[in-house]
Amino acid sequence: MNIPEKLRSIKASLSERSRERKRLRGPADLNYAIADSIELLDAAAWQALAQHGGFFMSFGYLKALEQVLPHNLSPRYALIYGGAGTERMPVAAVYMQIADISLAQARPDKSQSASARPAPLDELAKKTTQRILTCGNLLTFGQHGIAMAPDADPTLAWHGVAEVLYRVRQADKLVGKTHFIMIKDLHAPHIDHAAHLEHLSYRYVETEPNMVLALQDDWKHYDDYLASLASKYRSGVRNAVFKTLDEAACTVEQLSDLDAVRDQIHALYKEVQANAGFRPFELLPEYFPALQQAAGERFRCSVLKRDGAMLGFLISVADGATSIAYHIGFNRAAAADLPIYLRLLHAGIADALSMGCKEVSFGRTALEPKAALGAKPQTFGILVRHRQPVLNKMIKHLLLGIEHDDAPERSPFKKPAKVA
Repeated sequence: MNIPEKLRSIKASLSERSRERKRLRGPADLNYAIADSIELLDAAAWQALAQHGGFFMSFGYLKALEQVLPHNLSPRYALIYGGAGTERMPVAAVYMQIADISLAQARPDKSQSASARPAPLDELAKKTTQRILTCGNLLTFGQHGIAMAPDADPTLAWHGVAEVLYRVRQADKLVGKTHFIMIKDLHAPHIDHAAHLEHLSYRYVETEPNMVLALQDDWKHYDDYLASLASKYRSGVRNAVFKTLDEAACTVEQLSDLDAVRDQIHALYKEVQANAGFRPFELLPEYFPALQQAAGERFRCSVLKRDGAMLGFLISVADGATSIAYHIGFNRAAAADLPIYLRLLHAGIADALSMGCKEVSFGRTALEPKAALGAKPQTFGILVRHRQPVLNKMIKHLLLGIEHDDAPERSPFKKPAKVA
């Protein structure tokens, strides 16, 4: 291709991008119902769509969550309709959260130290806030922000999502400017379906992967998983984890009533949260029993105890065939000497099998120990848009830990027997 042909090709490409950008900036041929509370929307329409979006988009879960959200989060909801008149049909349900986050939440929690004293920088950070509009749920990992009708056109539906976010941002100017918009935890096939939103100044950024363990069909109980491990991994689990905890007189139990121990659960959760580099919110004590009640039979809470004292917990929630190893908390002082975290991860596998799930979603962070379980990385990413490009880069790093290592390759299972 000669230079004039290349220039014509570039010009045609730019022209096409300009037309697409102009089209997307115009209103979609859709209608919207937007509300501050899910009970203000058509419950039947929402639940019909949520059947295709999983537990975390269900009307019952979101209604319960609305009552126990962290103090700095507020929900928004939208139903997107296509057609007109009697032919109008629900296309998608959209769940959003608005978060007011100070830069102080990106600093280590010094409140755990008795000798800590507020520094001038800490006081300034508390006063420097960002208002973030998220399509999705900051309390979960995964695409839990949009549920589409099975016959919906994904391109049109995502255009509608962008318009909903624009309308919510404009309406909330009465409360305060929204600095940052995020569509979180996109994975296949949503990444491809939403890619055209880059024409609206959204930028796709890959984040830490979600670590997913596929559960084999012949694993009915945890012992089946353990037996499938190669000998060095299996002996490592038995000796370094189970034997160590047995010798320390630790036991693992199932909690059936979180309301009775919610303050203990919350204290263990806070010990882990306080050590996080970024804490966009703090869960309320009443959140945990509310989640248990909303999830019902989909819910498991494994706790590690010693002499009757709770040292750690892991909450798992079944979302269809996927068990999400969700919230975790443990006594950090005890964890310095005991493999509490690893034992809780193994409890997550047992809980997933007990719920008949086909995979465990362990989430981001701690990639090495999760890979050693046999979990594989699932690519996660976000679409982000910020009013000020300089702050865009800063807040992305704070929110998502974008600079991260790739998940290590581990093969802990026995190799298939060779066929003669």
